[in-house]
Amino acid sequence: MNLTGDERLDYLLAEDLTIIQSPSVFAFSLDAVLLARFVQVPIQKGSLVDLCSGNGVIPLLLSTRTKGKITGVEIQEKLYDMAVRSIAHNGLEHRLEMVHEDLKVVVPALGWAKHDVVTCNPPYFLTPSKEEKNTNEHFAIARHEIMCTLEDTVKVSSDLLKQGGKAAFVHRPGRLLDLVTLMRKYRLEPKRIQFVYPRMGKEANTILIEGTKDGKADTKILPPLYVYQDNGEYTEEVKEILYGSLT
Repeated sequence: MNLTGDERLDYLLAEDLTIIQSPSVFAFSLDAVLLARFVQVPIQKGSLVDLCSGNGVIPLLLSTRTKGKITGVEIQEKLYDMAVRSIAHNGLEHRLEMVHEDLKVVVPALGWAKHDVVTCNPPYFLTPSKEEKNTNEHFAIARHEIMCTLEDTVKVSSDLLKQGGKAAFVHRPGRLLDLVTLMRKYRLEPKRIQFVYPRMGKEANTILIEGTKDGKADTKILPPLYVYQDNGEYTEEVKEILYGSLT
């Protein structure tokens, strides 16, 4: 493994995998890990696409849940390169690949209505201030709707999916109505929603939502997920997601 600059090799403990990270670009967060665990995937085969893939954490995590082919799409060259090297380091080139492209134009290359699952951890915020954009362009693009909007990600997800395929997103609760409205506009019927709370007694700060292309209306609200206990430690459920079974 050849690391460059300030890169380091981190462990995805529950999956027994490693991933290249760098403090100078946007590192993956718990949100990505939760999305990879939340989405329903075919176990034996299938075609999966991860949009806004960053350093490839979601494809890596999903590789332990499905034997299908997984394609990550990332527009930032540095993050794309890190993802490619992480995939190779884990010996997963036969099932995982990265595409260095703008997601808004990627559908013809990946195939219309061809895929079983699409995941996306999109930028959460609107256009940043000039100061935010100039401080670190990698962070600005990952956090803000500079290169793509929420509508772009929902539309492309629908375009990629077969009828009956599933699209899953992670976002902030304040965009829930936007997400539901856009999903229905592009034929993705919301089927499963889970709210994530920093701890009991606090407002939710993350939502996970999964829709089925051309599905019938029937939305299930899953039990809440709490990240921290009162003592500041992770809850048992989050510990298992991050570190694997503790038994």
